[in-house]
Amino acid sequence: MDVIALGDPTDAQIGEWQSVAAAVWACDRPGDPVPDLEQTRARLLVPPPASRNVLWAAVDGGRMCGTAYLRLPDDAGRAAEIDVQVLPAHRRRGIGTRLLAVAADRLRAARCGTVVVQVLAGTPAVPFLEAHGFHCVLSLRVMLLRLDELDPLRLARLVADAPPGYRLARWTGTVSDELAGELAMAKRAMADITVGGSFRWDPRRVREMAEAVAARGDRLYTVAALHGPAAAPRIAGFTEVVVSSTAPERAAQYDTAVVPEHRGRRLGIWLKAAMLEWLRTERPDVREIETDNADDNSHMLAVNAELGFRHQRDHLDYQADVADLPTLVR
Repeated sequence: MDVIALGDPTDAQIGEWQSVAAAVWACDRPGDPVPDLEQTRARLLVPPPASRNVLWAAVDGGRMCGTAYLRLPDDAGRAAEIDVQVLPAHRRRGIGTRLLAVAADRLRAARCGTVVVQVLAGTPAVPFLEAHGFHCVLSLRVMLLRLDELDPLRLARLVADAPPGYRLARWTGTVSDELAGELAMAKRAMADITVGGSFRWDPRRVREMAEAVAARGDRLYTVAALHGPAAAPRIAGFTEVVVSSTAPERAAQYDTAVVPEHRGRRLGIWLKAAMLEWLRTERPDVREIETDNADDNSHMLAVNAELGFRHQRDHLDYQADVADLPTLVR
């Protein structure tokens, strides 16, 4: 078995990577939609803002049997992110450990001190990580909303029940120059719930995030709560949803945040209800929305439950000091 770096993966290699991901997905999370080839291609080739991707594949007998995806941050102090996958039939042969060790060497070379990974609770990834220096730092509840189960009249009432002093704004894609700084400020309000170090949001990175979504061919929808004079609006909160170009049936909830001084006024549920009403008319091809929240985020869990989201599964965020990861034996 050999581990090869994929600096610029070919179409054939991306196809093999997709085959590994589909097999792992079918084994570990049956019933969930499998990411398609174009989603895999976008993930490998279009890194998120302020980061870069490093990729490896384990090859046995000319066939890809495992993969390692490493996202290295540009910001000092932020954790890297890793994802190691091995074909179910090839597990417990040391392939995952070898891939992890190769990635750990790259992390050490990049002087990155910590690395995080998110896995599905109850899968073989959990004992693998715990045996290789990782510890669980956050439990997340994944919830799903089926839009055909929404009561449109109740949704309309939630949207109409606007908190006094606020008004809605919405846009697709990149935020306007007028609101870019405000959106960055609102995103910084999420720093207290970030695992792996907070992202340094500023207007440029807000735009880069939207551009990265567009580069994958996906569509970003944003609804914001504004306050203050029309000539100088301020953002009190916002919510984002991304719709995939190749699998629009299940959209993904991205960030939702309310600036601390505006909390406790039901802005969160107002914003999310407005988003749902918008998507129902704008994107009838969207049938479900998936979101996740930390187990201890009781407020947002209650908001989502009130809107009709139902618990689907649990994710676990693991973190490790790079110094504790296995070393490649040469």
